[in-house]
Amino acid sequence: MRALERRAIDSGVVSGAELMERAGRGVVDALRDEYPGTDGLTHAPWDGQHVLILCGPGNNGGDGYVVARLLGEVGAICHVLALGDPGDLPPDAAQARRLWTGPVGPLSTEAMGQVVDLCRAADQPWLVVVDALFGIGQRAPLDSVCDAVGGFVDALFEHGGPTPYFVSVDLPTGYDADSGAALARRPVSSNLTVTFHAPKPIHGMPHFLDVTLVVADIGLSSV
Repeated sequence: MRALERRAIDSGVVSGAELMERAGRGVVDALRDEYPGTDGLTHAPWDGQHVLILCGPGNNGGDGYVVARLLGEVGAICHVLALGDPGDLPPDAAQARRLWTGPVGPLSTEAMGQVVDLCRAADQPWLVVVDALFGIGQRAPLDSVCDAVGGFVDALFEHGGPTPYFVSVDLPTGYDADSGAALARRPVSSNLTVTFHAPKPIHGMPHFLDVTLVVADIGLSSV
């Protein structure tokens, strides 16, 4: 994927920023088609709905900022929590963060819990959580970030609602994309994974066969 994207960018067919925009739009399109909605059945009414978006320090995080902006444009209340120093983001991800005009807070179990409190106050039974932390290049150790998300999930189920619906950008955080090996004690779970151009080796492995997979076309087929 890296070689294919680099070839497309170097040839002038598309910019890195445009590929990121297409990837974010692919996630939003998949959410529209696959998300169970506040009635637990079909199609999310995004207007006024709280959504939690977790952005990492690289281009996967950049995809997350695009998702936040696009969902915000259709009325969702997006809560963006991020890892790392924004000054260290790669150029395309930094641009995506600038285009997201809402606030960005530091990722922690406590910050995620504040979003849950807002959902409860609004009687929102479902919470979409977009995992845009780490993509195909993730490496161990990832225990600290995965433990923070795991603590958030534990608190949700201990205290009741809203039901989380995890959407992975490319693949869940905490796994090696090629081998499927865990890179953390407790990798982030996934209900829906949206990957780009083609499935990666991890997506066909037995422990991911119960995860809904959507392959989004980002325009690399002709490169």
